[in-house]
Amino acid sequence: MTLALEPTDLPELTENPAAPRIPSVAGAGLRVPLVTGEQIGYANLDHAASAPCLDAVRHAVDEFLPWYASVHRGAGFASQVSTKVYERTRDVLRRFVDARGSDTVIFTRNTTDSFNLLARSLPRHTSVVVFDTEHHAALLPWQGPHVRRVRTPRTPLAAVSAVDSALAECPEGPRLVVLTGASNVTGELLPVAEIAAVARKHGARIALDAAQLAPHRLLSVRELDVDYVALSGHKLYAPFGAGALVGRADWLRAARPYLAGGGASKAVGHTGVVWNSGPERHEAGSPNTVGVYALGVACEQLREHAEAVTAHETELLARLRRGLAAVPGLAELRLFDADVERVATVSFVLDGFEPGLVAAVLSAEYGIGVRDGAFCAHIATKRLLAETGAEGGQALRVSLGLGSTAEHVDRLLLALRQIVARGPRWEYAIENGRWAPTPDPRPLPSFLAD
Repeated sequence: MTLALEPTDLPELTENPAAPRIPSVAGAGLRVPLVTGEQIGYANLDHAASAPCLDAVRHAVDEFLPWYASVHRGAGFASQVSTKVYERTRDVLRRFVDARGSDTVIFTRNTTDSFNLLARSLPRHTSVVVFDTEHHAALLPWQGPHVRRVRTPRTPLAAVSAVDSALAECPEGPRLVVLTGASNVTGELLPVAEIAAVARKHGARIALDAAQLAPHRLLSVRELDVDYVALSGHKLYAPFGAGALVGRADWLRAARPYLAGGGASKAVGHTGVVWNSGPERHEAGSPNTVGVYALGVACEQLREHAEAVTAHETELLARLRRGLAAVPGLAELRLFDADVERVATVSFVLDGFEPGLVAAVLSAEYGIGVRDGAFCAHIATKRLLAETGAEGGQALRVSLGLGSTAEHVDRLLLALRQIVARGPRWEYAIENGRWAPTPDPRPLPSFLAD
């Protein structure tokens, strides 16, 4: 299947041999079936949901698996190796986020898990300030009368002022500001350092949701002056079920264990329990050692190739936004009135087309994977849609990463223009709540065969 844009639309695709190499991903050569019976290289434009696995991560995991064993309490040599892998990865995470020497690293499942752990660890009557447009992982763990949800303003400067005002209204006592680094809906960067400076003025701590920031930009706990960072391996090209919470140890050390069980307990008797005081206090049960190792390898790769990653994504994002601006009836969502720096994520709507239908068409007829819906940020998505005049609460999201190419971007732009011009070429219907081709002749891969 050959897809090409008109020559005047975008610069020609050319290889730059001097360009720094980016880490490769598993599935880069994946081909998917179309409803027409053809096959085409898969255009993965859904990195913000879950990024593909880095080849370096896959190879590292394969190398480690024969050594996989229990950690911390095993006398066997493989257990000692696994324990060394697990504990060394804490240092990898500290370096990845440029943490303070006294900061603790607690391994979790993902960002949602990390924030729920932190929420349970807050001192009593902690006031929490959070923007209402956050991802649900950063929005929902904080409940109760001490939580202040701030409406996200239209400029970064106003966002700083809004946090300042909210903190000024908080009662005496511990305070926490919860803030995303990059919006998972629009990709726009929030003024983290400026908000952190305001928080310090009020004696507040800052918890940074770095799920969408860490895969795209180097971050520094020290430079941003934040207290906690939460991130997810499945966003960081390590889809093996591990995440991390990195930050100040005192609140976490004083809190009840997140889970009660082996590993969290130091001594158990008939009359009570002595809990561990280090990071293992909140890591009860057999840990996801393979996932933790994968997360560490991915972080090392991204830090080593940070300049190349940023250059790759910046070029593709510029190409994408230039092309989207020329699609008739397309309205892009944005938090801020001004064009601020962003990671490689864009959400939009097409006038007259349901986002779920467009996503199904892109998949079935063009081999393109995008996301449709409200992106686990319902308040943000619905508000931004209303500002564009669009009806409903769903949009389309394109998110680029190391598995994306200029050809993928160009194919998407052509597909959108063809959909606007002539609509779908196949029949579609809603099945189980989602749009799907009917019939759908695409065969599943052999490992899913009955």
